[in-house]
Amino acid sequence: MEERIVKADPVEDPDGYQREMVALLGGQDPLDVLASTVAALRDLTAGVPDEVLNRRPEPNEWSTFEVLGHIWDAEVAFSWRARLVLAQDRPTLTGYDQVAWAALARPGFAALLDAFEAMRGPNLLMLAAVKDEDWQRVGLHTERGEVSLRLLVETSAGHDRAHVKQIEQTLAAVR
Repeated sequence: MEERIVKADPVEDPDGYQREMVALLGGQDPLDVLASTVAALRDLTAGVPDEVLNRRPEPNEWSTFEVLGHIWDAEVAFSWRARLVLAQDRPTLTGYDQVAWAALARPGFAALLDAFEAMRGPNLLMLAAVKDEDWQRVGLHTERGEVSLRLLVETSAGHDRAHVKQIEQTLAAVR
């Protein structure tokens, strides 16, 4: 895949979240990271019984199933935000309550992973077609300030990395 994304320096990052997520890429192309997430999740969870996928390592920590639900929720938000940035001039990008979203009804693990894959694929196709000049288009995030499409993609890829690692640790703890 052609290298079109370079590290972005966030204009505002009050809690350091964007910098932390971008750092998780370790210089890897975020589009490659995004493209590899579904396979990584399938590899990690292949043959793992639902009972284990639903087990929390600690009462206040998410199970593998709940982490996947959060990744899927983040993809829904990313999909909307990326399209807003590409289609509108400096749109407002709202945050969301991840705990409230996590409480929403979910299908089983396999169906949720299929749904995530079904959403990620079109998003990757959209990103592959983005013109060079459009990577700098920005939205105004209600929590983080001005965010370019480039930074939105990098943050999403870092988010994937963080939660794939979390799933590895969760599965190790609950087995």
